[in-house]
Amino acid sequence: MTEATTPQPPGRTPHGASQRASGTTQPQAPLRCPGGEGQPPAPPFRAPPARPSEAPARAADVARRLVKCVVWDIDNTLLDGVYLESGDTPPAANPAMAGALSDLASRGILHAIASKNPPQAAAYAAAATGASFAAVECGWGAKSGALARIAAELAIGTDTLAFVDDDPYERAEVGAEFPEVLVLAPDEVAEAAGWPEFGAVVVTDEARRRGEMYAARRHRRAAERAFGGSREEFLASAGTQVTIAAATMADVPRLHELAARTRQFNSAGRAVAEAELAAMITAPDTDVVTVRLRDAFGDDGIVGACVTSHDPDGTWTVRLLMMSCRAMGRGVIGALLAWVTRSAARAGAREVAVRCVLTERNVPLRLALTGAGFRAGPRDGVQGGEEAGAVFRRGTGVPLPALPAWVQAPGEPEQAGGGAAGPAGADPDPAWPAGEVIGELRQILAGLTGRDELAGLSAGTPLFGEAVALDSLTGTLLLREVERRFGVDVAGTDLNLDALATLGTLAAFIAGQGGS
Repeated sequence: MTEATTPQPPGRTPHGASQRASGTTQPQAPLRCPGGEGQPPAPPFRAPPARPSEAPARAADVARRLVKCVVWDIDNTLLDGVYLESGDTPPAANPAMAGALSDLASRGILHAIASKNPPQAAAYAAAATGASFAAVECGWGAKSGALARIAAELAIGTDTLAFVDDDPYERAEVGAEFPEVLVLAPDEVAEAAGWPEFGAVVVTDEARRRGEMYAARRHRRAAERAFGGSREEFLASAGTQVTIAAATMADVPRLHELAARTRQFNSAGRAVAEAELAAMITAPDTDVVTVRLRDAFGDDGIVGACVTSHDPDGTWTVRLLMMSCRAMGRGVIGALLAWVTRSAARAGAREVAVRCVLTERNVPLRLALTGAGFRAGPRDGVQGGEEAGAVFRRGTGVPLPALPAWVQAPGEPEQAGGGAAGPAGADPDPAWPAGEVIGELRQILAGLTGRDELAGLSAGTPLFGEAVALDSLTGTLLLREVERRFGVDVAGTDLNLDALATLGTLAAFIAGQGGS
Protein backbone atom coordinates (compact mmCIF):
# COMPACT_ATOMS: atom_id res chain seq x y z
CA MET A 1 0.00 0.00 0.00
CA THR A 2 1.36 3.43 -0.94
CA GLU A 3 1.74 5.87 1.93
CA ALA A 4 -0.40 9.02 1.57
CA THR A 5 1.58 12.22 1.98
CA THR A 6 0.58 15.84 1.99
CA PRO A 7 0.79 17.52 -1.44
CA GLN A 8 3.53 20.16 -1.30
CA PRO A 9 4.56 23.07 -3.49
CA PRO A 10 7.64 22.23 -5.55
CA GLY A 11 10.86 22.55 -3.58
CA ARG A 12 9.29 21.78 -0.19
CA THR A 13 9.74 18.55 1.70
CA PRO A 14 6.58 16.41 1.90
CA HIS A 15 5.33 15.43 5.33
CA GLY A 16 7.48 12.64 6.79
CA ALA A 17 10.13 12.72 4.06
CA SER A 18 12.85 14.02 6.36
CA GLN A 19 12.30 11.14 8.83
CA ARG A 20 12.37 8.56 6.03
CA ALA A 21 15.52 10.06 4.60
CA SER A 22 17.29 9.91 7.95
CA GLY A 23 16.08 6.41 8.68
CA THR A 24 14.20 7.52 11.79
CA THR A 25 10.51 7.65 12.38
CA GLN A 26 8.34 9.54 14.79
CA PRO A 27 5.29 8.01 16.42
CA GLN A 28 2.14 9.06 14.63
CA ALA A 29 -1.12 10.10 16.26
CA PRO A 30 -3.80 7.39 16.06
CA LEU A 31 -5.90 7.75 12.95
CA ARG A 32 -9.67 8.07 13.04
CA CYS A 33 -10.46 5.66 10.22
CA PRO A 34 -13.98 5.93 8.78
CA GLY A 35 -15.66 2.56 8.91
CA GLY A 36 -14.05 1.68 12.26
CA GLU A 37 -15.89 0.68 15.39
CA GLY A 38 -18.84 2.96 16.09
CA GLN A 39 -18.31 4.94 12.88
CA PRO A 40 -20.21 4.97 9.58
CA PRO A 41 -18.72 3.09 6.63
CA ALA A 42 -16.10 4.95 4.65
CA PRO A 43 -16.95 6.13 1.15
CA PRO A 44 -14.89 4.51 -1.59
CA PHE A 45 -11.80 6.57 -2.33
CA ARG A 46 -9.56 6.20 -5.34
CA ALA A 47 -6.46 8.27 -5.71
CA PRO A 48 -6.54 10.26 -8.97
CA PRO A 49 -3.96 9.55 -11.64
CA ALA A 50 -0.86 11.69 -11.52
CA ARG A 51 -1.11 14.86 -13.58
CA PRO A 52 2.48 16.11 -14.01
CA SER A 53 1.42 18.81 -16.45
CA GLU A 54 -0.40 20.61 -13.64
CA ALA A 55 2.69 21.02 -11.46
CA PRO A 56 4.08 24.19 -13.10
CA ALA A 57 0.68 25.88 -13.03
CA ARG A 58 0.23 24.92 -9.37
CA ALA A 59 3.67 26.26 -8.51
CA ALA A 60 2.93 29.60 -10.15
CA ASP A 61 -0.48 29.80 -8.45
CA VAL A 62 0.99 29.05 -5.01
CA ALA A 63 3.60 31.72 -5.53
CA ARG A 64 1.05 34.50 -5.89
CA ARG A 65 -1.94 33.54 -3.72
CA LEU A 66 -2.60 34.30 -0.08
CA VAL A 67 -4.34 32.03 2.40
CA LYS A 68 -7.45 33.75 3.78
CA CYS A 69 -8.77 30.94 5.97
CA VAL A 70 -7.27 27.86 7.63
CA VAL A 71 -9.69 24.97 8.09
CA TRP A 72 -8.77 22.73 11.05
CA ASP A 73 -9.61 19.21 12.10
CA ILE A 74 -10.24 18.70 15.83
CA ASP A 75 -9.03 15.22 16.91
CA ASN A 76 -5.25 14.93 17.24
CA THR A 77 -4.96 18.33 15.59
CA LEU A 78 -6.48 21.15 17.62
CA LEU A 79 -6.77 18.77 20.56
CA ASP A 80 -4.20 16.30 21.94
CA GLY A 81 -6.51 13.32 21.60
CA VAL A 82 -9.85 12.13 20.26
CA TYR A 83 -12.86 14.02 21.61
CA LEU A 84 -15.38 11.16 21.50
CA GLU A 85 -12.97 8.71 23.13
CA SER A 86 -11.95 10.94 26.03
CA GLY A 87 -14.70 10.10 28.51
CA ASP A 88 -15.61 12.75 31.06
CA THR A 89 -12.44 14.78 30.54
CA PRO A 90 -11.95 16.05 26.97
CA PRO A 91 -8.39 16.28 25.66
CA ALA A 92 -6.43 19.48 26.23
CA ALA A 93 -5.64 21.88 23.40
CA ASN A 94 -2.46 21.21 21.48
CA PRO A 95 -0.13 24.06 22.56
CA ALA A 96 1.56 24.35 19.17
CA MET A 97 -1.75 24.54 17.31
CA ALA A 98 -3.15 27.07 19.82
CA GLY A 99 -0.08 29.22 19.23
CA ALA A 100 -0.50 28.96 15.47
CA LEU A 101 -4.16 29.96 15.76
CA SER A 102 -3.24 33.12 17.64
CA ASP A 103 -0.32 33.98 15.36
CA LEU A 104 -2.26 33.56 12.12
CA ALA A 105 -5.30 35.44 13.48
CA SER A 106 -3.04 38.40 14.27
CA ARG A 107 -2.19 38.53 10.54
CA GLY A 108 -5.89 38.73 9.59
CA ILE A 109 -6.23 35.06 8.63
CA LEU A 110 -9.56 33.44 9.47
CA HIS A 111 -10.05 30.04 11.08
CA ALA A 112 -12.74 27.40 10.49
CA ILE A 113 -13.40 23.84 11.62
CA ALA A 114 -14.20 20.75 9.53
CA SER A 115 -14.58 17.74 11.81
CA LYS A 116 -16.29 14.35 11.99
CA ASN A 117 -17.51 15.17 15.47
CA PRO A 118 -20.66 16.58 17.07
CA PRO A 119 -20.99 20.39 17.24
CA GLN A 120 -20.17 20.25 20.96
CA ALA A 121 -16.63 19.23 20.03
CA ALA A 122 -16.18 22.41 18.00
CA ALA A 123 -17.49 24.54 20.87
CA TYR A 124 -15.07 22.81 23.24
CA ALA A 125 -12.14 23.23 20.83
CA ALA A 126 -12.87 26.95 20.57
CA ALA A 127 -12.95 27.31 24.35
CA ALA A 128 -9.83 25.16 24.85
CA THR A 129 -7.73 27.00 22.25
CA GLY A 130 -9.17 30.46 22.90
CA ALA A 131 -9.67 30.90 19.16
CA SER A 132 -12.59 32.31 17.20
CA PHE A 133 -13.85 30.26 14.24
CA ALA A 134 -15.63 32.01 11.38
CA ALA A 135 -17.34 28.81 10.19
CA VAL A 136 -17.88 25.32 11.60
CA GLU A 137 -18.78 22.14 9.70
CA CYS A 138 -19.38 19.03 11.84
CA GLY A 139 -20.65 15.80 10.30
CA TRP A 140 -19.77 12.50 8.67
CA GLY A 141 -19.64 13.73 5.08
CA ALA A 142 -16.47 14.16 3.03
CA LYS A 143 -14.11 16.86 4.27
CA SER A 144 -13.94 18.27 0.74
CA GLY A 145 -17.67 18.96 0.92
CA ALA A 146 -17.18 20.70 4.25
CA LEU A 147 -14.48 22.92 2.73
CA ALA A 148 -16.72 23.81 -0.21
CA ARG A 149 -19.50 24.88 2.17
CA ILE A 150 -17.08 26.90 4.31
CA ALA A 151 -15.76 28.74 1.24
CA ALA A 152 -19.32 29.50 0.12
CA GLU A 153 -20.34 30.70 3.59
CA LEU A 154 -17.35 33.03 3.80
CA ALA A 155 -17.70 34.11 0.14
CA ILE A 156 -14.07 33.23 -0.65
CA GLY A 157 -12.51 30.87 -3.18
CA THR A 158 -11.28 27.39 -2.28
CA ASP A 159 -7.87 28.46 -3.58
CA THR A 160 -7.57 30.76 -0.56
CA LEU A 161 -8.03 27.87 1.92
CA ALA A 162 -5.48 25.84 3.85
CA PHE A 163 -6.50 22.54 5.47
CA VAL A 164 -4.85 20.96 8.52
CA ASP A 165 -5.67 17.35 9.48
CA ASP A 166 -3.70 14.55 11.16
CA ASP A 167 -5.34 11.86 9.00
CA PRO A 168 -3.55 11.10 5.70
CA TYR A 169 -6.84 9.80 4.25
CA GLU A 170 -8.60 13.11 4.86
CA ARG A 171 -5.67 15.09 3.48
CA ALA A 172 -5.58 12.93 0.35
CA GLU A 173 -9.35 13.22 -0.18
CA VAL A 174 -9.28 17.03 0.06
CA GLY A 175 -6.14 17.28 -2.07
CA ALA A 176 -7.69 15.12 -4.79
CA GLU A 177 -10.95 17.11 -4.88
CA PHE A 178 -9.36 20.55 -4.50
CA PRO A 179 -5.74 20.58 -5.75
CA GLU A 180 -5.69 24.33 -5.16
CA VAL A 181 -6.11 23.95 -1.37
CA LEU A 182 -2.88 24.04 0.65
CA VAL A 183 -3.05 20.74 2.60
CA LEU A 184 -0.94 20.32 5.73
CA ALA A 185 -0.29 17.83 8.51
CA PRO A 186 -0.19 19.32 12.04
CA ASP A 187 3.58 18.99 12.31
CA GLU A 188 3.98 21.07 9.13
CA VAL A 189 2.07 24.08 10.46
CA ALA A 190 4.98 25.75 12.26
CA GLU A 191 7.14 25.77 9.12
CA ALA A 192 4.25 26.65 6.82
CA ALA A 193 3.43 29.74 8.88
CA GLY A 194 6.60 31.27 7.44
CA TRP A 195 5.68 30.55 3.83
CA PRO A 196 4.62 33.43 1.53
CA GLU A 197 1.06 32.06 1.39
CA PHE A 198 0.61 33.06 5.03
CA GLY A 199 2.38 36.40 4.72
CA ALA A 200 0.38 39.44 5.72
CA VAL A 201 0.71 42.17 3.10
CA VAL A 202 0.12 44.67 5.88
CA VAL A 203 -1.70 44.33 9.20
CA THR A 204 -4.41 46.97 9.13
CA ASP A 205 -7.19 47.65 11.62
CA GLU A 206 -9.54 45.74 9.31
CA ALA A 207 -7.15 42.76 9.32
CA ARG A 208 -6.94 42.68 13.10
CA ARG A 209 -10.75 42.71 13.36
CA ARG A 210 -11.43 40.28 10.50
CA GLY A 211 -12.58 37.43 12.75
CA GLU A 212 -14.89 39.80 14.62
CA MET A 213 -16.35 41.11 11.36
CA TYR A 214 -17.08 37.61 10.07
CA ALA A 215 -18.85 36.81 13.34
CA ALA A 216 -21.01 39.90 12.75
CA ARG A 217 -21.61 38.67 9.20
CA ARG A 218 -22.94 35.39 10.57
CA HIS A 219 -25.40 37.21 12.87
CA ARG A 220 -26.45 39.51 10.02
CA ARG A 221 -27.22 36.64 7.67
CA ALA A 222 -29.27 34.87 10.34
CA ALA A 223 -31.27 38.07 10.93
CA GLU A 224 -31.81 38.51 7.18
CA ARG A 225 -33.14 34.97 6.84
CA ALA A 226 -35.66 35.70 9.61
CA PHE A 227 -36.64 39.06 8.10
CA GLY A 228 -39.93 39.11 6.20
CA GLY A 229 -39.30 41.98 3.77
CA SER A 230 -37.13 42.59 0.73
CA ARG A 231 -33.34 42.84 0.75
CA GLU A 232 -33.49 46.63 0.46
CA GLU A 233 -35.89 46.82 3.41
CA PHE A 234 -33.59 44.64 5.48
CA LEU A 235 -30.51 46.74 4.67
CA ALA A 236 -32.37 49.86 5.77
CA SER A 237 -33.73 48.22 8.93
CA ALA A 238 -30.21 47.03 9.84
CA GLY A 239 -28.95 50.61 9.85
CA THR A 240 -26.68 50.15 6.82
CA GLN A 241 -24.37 53.12 6.24
CA VAL A 242 -22.14 53.40 3.17
CA THR A 243 -19.77 56.37 3.09
CA ILE A 244 -17.89 57.26 -0.11
CA ALA A 245 -15.09 59.78 0.42
CA ALA A 246 -11.83 60.97 -1.11
CA ALA A 247 -8.89 58.73 -0.21
CA THR A 248 -5.98 60.08 1.81
CA MET A 249 -2.40 58.90 2.16
CA ALA A 250 -3.36 57.29 5.49
CA ASP A 251 -5.65 54.94 3.54
CA VAL A 252 -2.87 53.58 1.31
CA PRO A 253 -1.96 50.54 3.49
CA ARG A 254 -5.59 49.37 3.55
CA LEU A 255 -5.99 49.99 -0.20
CA HIS A 256 -2.85 47.95 -0.82
CA GLU A 257 -4.24 45.14 1.35
CA LEU A 258 -7.52 45.21 -0.59
CA ALA A 259 -5.71 45.06 -3.93
CA ALA A 260 -3.63 42.09 -2.76
CA ARG A 261 -6.48 40.11 -1.19
CA THR A 262 -9.46 40.77 -3.49
CA ARG A 263 -10.02 38.63 -6.56
CA GLN A 264 -13.81 38.46 -6.98
CA PHE A 265 -14.13 42.27 -7.13
CA ASN A 266 -10.84 43.43 -8.62
CA SER A 267 -10.99 44.97 -12.08
CA ALA A 268 -7.19 44.92 -12.42
CA GLY A 269 -6.94 41.23 -11.53
CA ARG A 270 -3.71 41.86 -9.63
CA ALA A 271 -2.19 43.42 -6.55
CA VAL A 272 -1.27 47.10 -6.73
CA ALA A 273 1.84 48.40 -4.96
CA GLU A 274 1.58 51.07 -2.25
CA ALA A 275 3.75 53.45 -4.26
CA GLU A 276 1.42 53.10 -7.27
CA LEU A 277 -1.64 53.77 -5.12
CA ALA A 278 0.01 56.80 -3.52
CA ALA A 279 0.84 58.18 -6.97
CA MET A 280 -2.80 57.77 -8.02
CA ILE A 281 -4.00 59.80 -5.02
CA THR A 282 -1.74 62.73 -5.90
CA ALA A 283 -2.12 62.55 -9.69
CA PRO A 284 -4.00 65.37 -11.48
CA ASP A 285 -7.28 64.55 -13.23
CA THR A 286 -7.53 61.37 -11.15
CA ASP A 287 -9.94 60.69 -8.32
CA VAL A 288 -9.44 57.97 -5.72
CA VAL A 289 -12.29 57.28 -3.32
CA THR A 290 -12.73 54.81 -0.48
CA VAL A 291 -15.93 53.06 0.52
CA ARG A 292 -16.69 52.45 4.20
CA LEU A 293 -19.44 50.15 5.44
CA ARG A 294 -21.12 49.72 8.79
CA ASP A 295 -24.49 48.71 10.24
CA ALA A 296 -26.08 47.68 13.52
CA PHE A 297 -24.14 44.40 13.48
CA GLY A 298 -20.67 45.91 13.16
CA ASP A 299 -18.22 48.26 11.46
CA ASP A 300 -16.44 46.76 8.42
CA GLY A 301 -14.22 49.79 7.86
CA ILE A 302 -12.89 50.39 4.34
CA VAL A 303 -14.36 47.68 2.10
CA GLY A 304 -13.73 49.13 -1.35
CA ALA A 305 -12.13 51.75 -3.54
CA CYS A 306 -12.40 53.23 -7.01
CA VAL A 307 -9.84 55.08 -9.14
CA THR A 308 -11.13 57.18 -12.05
CA SER A 309 -9.34 59.34 -14.59
CA HIS A 310 -11.07 62.07 -16.61
CA ASP A 311 -10.25 61.87 -20.29
CA PRO A 312 -10.48 64.86 -22.69
CA ASP A 313 -12.97 63.02 -24.90
CA GLY A 314 -15.61 63.16 -22.17
CA THR A 315 -15.01 59.66 -20.82
CA TRP A 316 -14.54 58.86 -17.15
CA THR A 317 -12.30 55.77 -17.11
CA VAL A 318 -12.36 53.54 -14.04
CA ARG A 319 -8.76 52.38 -13.82
CA LEU A 320 -9.23 50.31 -10.67
CA LEU A 321 -12.38 49.03 -8.95
CA MET A 322 -12.10 46.73 -5.95
CA MET A 323 -14.35 45.57 -3.15
CA SER A 324 -14.03 43.19 -0.21
CA CYS A 325 -16.06 39.98 -0.43
CA ARG A 326 -17.58 40.93 2.96
CA ALA A 327 -19.61 43.57 1.10
CA MET A 328 -21.19 40.99 -1.25
CA GLY A 329 -24.97 40.97 -1.11
CA ARG A 330 -25.15 44.25 0.82
CA GLY A 331 -25.76 46.64 -2.09
CA VAL A 332 -22.36 48.32 -1.82
CA ILE A 333 -20.83 47.64 -5.25
CA GLY A 334 -24.08 48.70 -6.94
CA ALA A 335 -24.17 51.91 -4.90
CA LEU A 336 -20.55 52.71 -5.83
CA LEU A 337 -21.17 52.18 -9.55
CA ALA A 338 -24.34 54.30 -9.36
CA TRP A 339 -22.46 57.12 -7.62
CA VAL A 340 -19.62 57.05 -10.20
CA THR A 341 -22.16 57.27 -13.03
CA ARG A 342 -24.05 60.14 -11.36
CA SER A 343 -20.80 61.99 -10.63
CA ALA A 344 -19.66 61.65 -14.24
CA ALA A 345 -23.00 63.05 -15.44
CA ARG A 346 -22.73 66.03 -13.08
CA ALA A 347 -19.24 66.74 -14.44
CA GLY A 348 -20.52 66.71 -18.03
CA ALA A 349 -18.91 63.41 -19.04
CA ARG A 350 -20.68 61.45 -21.75
CA GLU A 351 -19.87 57.95 -20.49
CA VAL A 352 -18.16 55.85 -17.82
CA ALA A 353 -15.78 53.10 -18.97
CA VAL A 354 -14.58 50.31 -16.68
CA ARG A 355 -11.48 48.43 -17.77
CA CYS A 356 -11.78 44.89 -16.48
CA VAL A 357 -9.33 42.00 -16.70
CA LEU A 358 -11.39 38.84 -17.24
CA THR A 359 -10.68 35.95 -14.89
CA GLU A 360 -12.66 33.01 -13.58
CA ARG A 361 -12.57 34.60 -10.14
CA ASN A 362 -14.03 38.04 -10.90
CA VAL A 363 -17.35 36.91 -12.41
CA PRO A 364 -19.10 38.62 -9.41
CA LEU A 365 -17.71 41.94 -10.64
CA ARG A 366 -19.10 41.32 -14.13
CA LEU A 367 -22.47 40.54 -12.55
CA ALA A 368 -22.35 43.87 -10.72
CA LEU A 369 -21.45 45.72 -13.93
CA THR A 370 -24.33 44.01 -15.77
CA GLY A 371 -26.75 44.93 -12.99
CA ALA A 372 -25.57 48.56 -13.16
CA GLY A 373 -26.18 48.81 -16.92
CA PHE A 374 -22.59 48.50 -18.19
CA ARG A 375 -21.96 46.71 -21.49
CA ALA A 376 -18.91 45.79 -23.57
CA GLY A 377 -19.50 46.49 -27.27
CA PRO A 378 -17.74 45.25 -30.42
CA ARG A 379 -15.13 48.02 -30.20
CA ASP A 380 -14.27 46.86 -26.69
CA GLY A 381 -13.57 43.27 -27.77
CA VAL A 382 -11.72 40.87 -25.52
CA GLN A 383 -7.97 41.15 -25.88
CA GLY A 384 -5.82 38.02 -25.55
CA GLY A 385 -2.63 37.46 -23.64
CA GLU A 386 -1.97 36.97 -19.95
CA GLU A 387 -4.43 39.69 -18.98
CA ALA A 388 -7.34 39.24 -21.38
CA GLY A 389 -9.93 41.88 -20.68
CA ALA A 390 -12.68 44.13 -21.94
CA VAL A 391 -14.00 47.64 -21.43
CA PHE A 392 -17.53 47.92 -20.03
CA ARG A 393 -19.31 51.21 -20.78
CA ARG A 394 -22.40 53.05 -19.61
CA GLY A 395 -23.61 56.33 -21.06
CA THR A 396 -24.77 59.24 -18.93
CA GLY A 397 -27.46 60.37 -21.35
CA VAL A 398 -29.91 57.71 -20.17
CA PRO A 399 -31.89 57.92 -16.89
CA LEU A 400 -29.41 57.90 -14.03
CA PRO A 401 -29.49 55.23 -11.31
CA ALA A 402 -30.82 56.19 -7.89
CA LEU A 403 -28.85 55.90 -4.68
CA PRO A 404 -30.27 54.31 -1.53
CA ALA A 405 -30.94 56.70 1.35
CA TRP A 406 -28.20 55.02 3.40
CA VAL A 407 -25.39 56.15 1.05
CA GLN A 408 -23.43 59.31 1.85
CA ALA A 409 -21.22 60.50 -0.99
CA PRO A 410 -19.73 63.71 -2.44
CA GLY A 411 -22.21 65.70 -4.52
CA GLU A 412 -25.23 63.76 -3.28
CA PRO A 413 -28.03 64.99 -1.01
CA GLU A 414 -28.29 63.31 2.37
CA GLN A 415 -31.47 61.49 1.33
CA ALA A 416 -31.99 59.87 -2.07
CA GLY A 417 -34.83 57.91 -3.59
CA GLY A 418 -35.05 54.20 -4.26
CA GLY A 419 -35.23 52.24 -7.44
CA ALA A 420 -38.30 51.15 -9.36
CA ALA A 421 -39.41 47.65 -10.21
CA GLY A 422 -39.27 46.59 -13.83
CA PRO A 423 -42.25 45.18 -15.71
CA ALA A 424 -43.00 41.51 -15.45
CA GLY A 425 -43.67 39.47 -18.57
CA ALA A 426 -45.90 36.51 -19.25
CA ASP A 427 -44.79 32.93 -18.84
CA PRO A 428 -43.65 31.22 -22.03
CA ASP A 429 -45.58 28.49 -23.75
CA PRO A 430 -44.76 25.18 -22.01
CA ALA A 431 -44.02 23.75 -25.47
CA TRP A 432 -41.22 26.31 -25.91
CA PRO A 433 -37.84 24.44 -25.95
CA ALA A 434 -36.63 26.27 -22.82
CA GLY A 435 -39.94 25.94 -21.02
CA GLU A 436 -38.97 22.80 -19.16
CA VAL A 437 -35.87 24.54 -17.76
CA ILE A 438 -37.92 27.34 -16.19
CA GLY A 439 -39.27 25.22 -13.35
CA GLU A 440 -35.83 24.07 -12.28
CA LEU A 441 -34.44 27.61 -12.40
CA ARG A 442 -37.29 28.81 -10.18
CA GLN A 443 -36.50 26.13 -7.61
CA ILE A 444 -32.79 26.95 -7.76
CA LEU A 445 -33.46 30.67 -7.18
CA ALA A 446 -35.87 29.97 -4.33
CA GLY A 447 -33.36 27.66 -2.69
CA LEU A 448 -30.41 30.05 -3.04
CA THR A 449 -32.30 33.03 -1.65
CA GLY A 450 -34.52 31.29 0.89
CA ARG A 451 -37.50 33.09 -0.69
CA ASP A 452 -40.25 30.60 -1.42
CA GLU A 453 -42.21 33.15 -3.46
CA LEU A 454 -39.57 32.98 -6.22
CA ALA A 455 -40.73 29.43 -6.98
CA GLY A 456 -43.66 31.09 -8.78
CA LEU A 457 -41.63 33.82 -10.50
CA SER A 458 -42.82 34.90 -13.94
CA ALA A 459 -40.35 34.07 -16.70
CA GLY A 460 -40.35 37.70 -17.87
CA THR A 461 -39.51 39.28 -14.52
CA PRO A 462 -36.16 41.16 -14.65
CA LEU A 463 -33.67 39.33 -12.44
CA PHE A 464 -31.84 42.56 -11.62
CA GLY A 465 -35.12 44.38 -10.90
CA GLU A 466 -36.66 45.01 -7.52
CA ALA A 467 -38.77 41.83 -7.50
CA VAL A 468 -35.71 39.54 -7.52
CA ALA A 469 -32.86 42.02 -6.82
CA LEU A 470 -30.21 39.62 -8.08
CA ASP A 471 -26.89 40.72 -6.59
CA SER A 472 -23.34 39.57 -7.31
CA LEU A 473 -23.34 36.96 -4.53
CA THR A 474 -26.62 35.30 -5.49
CA GLY A 475 -25.77 35.68 -9.18
CA THR A 476 -22.45 33.88 -8.70
CA LEU A 477 -24.12 31.03 -6.83
CA LEU A 478 -26.81 30.84 -9.54
CA LEU A 479 -24.21 30.59 -12.32
CA ARG A 480 -22.34 27.86 -10.42
CA GLU A 481 -25.55 25.87 -9.98
CA VAL A 482 -26.48 26.32 -13.66
CA GLU A 483 -23.09 24.95 -14.70
CA ARG A 484 -23.39 22.05 -12.24
CA ARG A 485 -26.95 21.14 -13.22
CA PHE A 486 -27.03 21.92 -16.96
CA GLY A 487 -23.33 21.86 -17.90
CA VAL A 488 -23.53 25.40 -19.31
CA ASP A 489 -20.83 27.96 -18.44
CA VAL A 490 -22.79 31.20 -18.84
CA ALA A 491 -19.98 33.51 -17.72
CA GLY A 492 -17.51 31.81 -20.05
CA THR A 493 -19.61 32.36 -23.17
CA ASP A 494 -21.71 35.48 -22.46
CA LEU A 495 -19.38 38.45 -21.89
CA ASN A 496 -22.09 40.90 -20.81
CA LEU A 497 -24.16 38.25 -19.00
CA ASP A 498 -27.21 39.35 -20.96
CA ALA A 499 -28.63 35.86 -20.40
CA LEU A 500 -29.43 36.99 -16.85
CA ALA A 501 -31.90 39.64 -17.99
CA THR A 502 -34.88 37.46 -17.02
CA LEU A 503 -35.60 33.89 -16.05
CA GLY A 504 -36.82 33.33 -19.60
CA THR A 505 -33.65 34.62 -21.26
CA LEU A 506 -31.52 32.46 -18.97
CA ALA A 507 -33.60 29.38 -19.81
CA ALA A 508 -33.35 30.18 -23.54
CA PHE A 509 -29.57 30.57 -23.27
CA ILE A 510 -29.26 27.21 -21.48
CA ALA A 511 -31.42 25.50 -24.09
CA GLY A 512 -29.45 27.15 -26.90
CA GLN A 513 -26.20 25.83 -25.45
CA GLY A 514 -27.59 22.31 -25.35
CA GLY A 515 -28.20 22.23 -21.59
CA SER A 516 -30.89 19.88 -20.34
